[in-house]
Amino acid sequence: MAILSSLLRSPARLRFWERFGSFSLSVQRCCTSDTSNSSIDHVSSGLERYKDLQKYFNRRLKATYRRFSNVPDHSPVCGHHHEYFIESDGIYRTDQRQSEPVPEQVLNLGQVSGKEKEKETGLDNEERKQRIQWTVQRIRLSPKEKHLAATLKTTHREEPRCVVVRLGMRPLDPPRVVFTLDKVLSFEWATDEVLFYTTMEDLRCSRAFRLDLTSSESGITSVYEETHPDVFVEVALSRDRQILSINCSSRTSSEVLLIDTTASHLEPFLVQPRQLDLLYHVEHWRKCLIILTNTGPGQEYQVVQAPLSEPHMGSWEPLFVPGPGSAIKDMDVVGDHCVVVARTPAGELILVVVPLTHPKEAYTVQLPSWACAIQTKKPGVADQRSVFEFLISSPVHFPVPYCLYPEDGLLLSGTKDGTSPESQGNYTTTRLEACNQDGTLVPVTLFHSNPVESLRQAPLLVHVYGAYGRDLNMEFCPEKRLLLEQGLTLAYCHIRGGGERGLFWQRQARVEGKQRGVEDLQACLHHLFSLGASSPSLTALTACSAGAVPVGALCNRHPHLMRAVTLQAPFLDVLGTMEDPSLPLTLEDREEWGDPVGNPKHRLTISSYCPLHNITPQRYPSILLTAYSGDPRVPLAGVLRYTEQLKNAIHTHFTGEPKSECEPAPNVVLNIQPGANHHGPDDFELMLEEEALTLAFLYTELGLDPPRPPRRRKR
Repeated sequence: MAILSSLLRSPARLRFWERFGSFSLSVQRCCTSDTSNSSIDHVSSGLERYKDLQKYFNRRLKATYRRFSNVPDHSPVCGHHHEYFIESDGIYRTDQRQSEPVPEQVLNLGQVSGKEKEKETGLDNEERKQRIQWTVQRIRLSPKEKHLAATLKTTHREEPRCVVVRLGMRPLDPPRVVFTLDKVLSFEWATDEVLFYTTMEDLRCSRAFRLDLTSSESGITSVYEETHPDVFVEVALSRDRQILSINCSSRTSSEVLLIDTTASHLEPFLVQPRQLDLLYHVEHWRKCLIILTNTGPGQEYQVVQAPLSEPHMGSWEPLFVPGPGSAIKDMDVVGDHCVVVARTPAGELILVVVPLTHPKEAYTVQLPSWACAIQTKKPGVADQRSVFEFLISSPVHFPVPYCLYPEDGLLLSGTKDGTSPESQGNYTTTRLEACNQDGTLVPVTLFHSNPVESLRQAPLLVHVYGAYGRDLNMEFCPEKRLLLEQGLTLAYCHIRGGGERGLFWQRQARVEGKQRGVEDLQACLHHLFSLGASSPSLTALTACSAGAVPVGALCNRHPHLMRAVTLQAPFLDVLGTMEDPSLPLTLEDREEWGDPVGNPKHRLTISSYCPLHNITPQRYPSILLTAYSGDPRVPLAGVLRYTEQLKNAIHTHFTGEPKSECEPAPNVVLNIQPGANHHGPDDFELMLEEEALTLAFLYTELGLDPPRPPRRRKR
């Protein structure tokens, strides 16, 4: 398993685990049922001016996505003889033993949706059709491919649903759904008949269960229940499928229980009791545990080893300690080797291969300098090959598949030179460092088509996050490539609070240190402008979730540094959220933001930067806020309040300052979308509409001409 995908970046926890790296953002989570339609109409007007340009960008984006539609796919799941894959209407499989495999449907999403629609009352058929739209999140096969489990997600509810399918192996025994579980977040098969899973209630995942399919009446038993409100529980399976772990982690501590899937009793046992500031996660190799833990120098991550029979901390022996300035981003056990994904002091991704039989013979594998993101492939149930498969990409570089054979250090790419058609262009990846006022060097990754010194007249789009120890997302994005091709410069500012430079990078900007993230962002902009990379009048900032905090704070303090801002599902009321312990996730989020109720220093710090509580009459940049009506992490009421106060402050400034009469007033636009998906719509067409509006807003507010497709030469 990819360790930090679970410990740091689990895709199922982007609100819960923005703290480590993939699932948690704390924002105003108050009830929105009292929000009137008139108040929504009042603050959400202004979208009309972008409609024509939005339609144009929608067409351009569709063409761009078609151009990059052949992205390497790691989603198919390999069984012993079948390959399982996801289509829009369900899950299919093909028999790889056939010379010309014919797809067989394993799960029909239409049947699942049909049963759900029957439960919807008070809605007509068209409304039910629009509200119930299931998509497949992930698939897990049982060891001998007897059962398949899959989680399904729909836009109108936060919690996924898990369906268990019995896989018929004969024509007269077709696949059929035998069990349905609600609110399932993580799940793994221990045997062909036993599934372990965790459930989510009110954005908390605190219980683990066991589903036993051996009896005529399938039985469910509770395995573990967490009492601490700040601890998140999930289940994971080791790469060799011999150990199932129940991971119980907060932002500052971990506790792991293991289940030996080769034993008959399947009873969990504890690795190391929880203690403050100890984080760890476990993999398995030959009756040993390979553990990723923050017991390295400076409380950074290192890799240690312990006997399975004596897993406690007293038995941990170091295997790999990264060098000064380097940070471990992920870890996997492949055959007899531990493969570590690390980021160098220069910000580049590398692989470090540690032979588990001879740890001192570790070696480094260099990756292309443009690589900014890495995605590892989960092996199939019958895949015991000693090969590490992964994709590398950047926001503007098409994903390239790689295979690493750790035994001999052989690294093979999908193409001879590590590129793919259309993945590379005449684009440069430049890694910079901006000096903050306290002397800290803040990394900046710049993507551009011309030399930096000639970018003064080029528009600049700046990306930022800086929270929960989570790295800024830098995977390939077709719309970013479109912007780069049209002459924009893209900057990614890796401010403190994120995880790019290790755990200390997050600790520097937690609680009373949150101001540092805002100062880092300001330093990055000043550095870019001093190098000649654009100017404030051509600069836009973009952020989502907790990334809205440093952006919103900078808008209040130095609005002249940017012309436009786009925020998606933005966290803007830090103080109001942290004051209310009844809101979901507030208690655990206090480890990140502080406790304004019980600690006066925390309250003073939060009050000094909170975007909502520091709005003042002045000339703000134009701002586009995208919110989701059913988002439980960022309820609509808080975003409405921020939008209204901001508009009032701008109005006060322009009516009370005589000099402001000749200035064009900025536009503050709220785009309210239906659904509960904090990360945007799953539907492709809705996603394109949302992104097209963002591009239309940026081009309009920055005063840019729409990009025109190149003319075709006449034959």
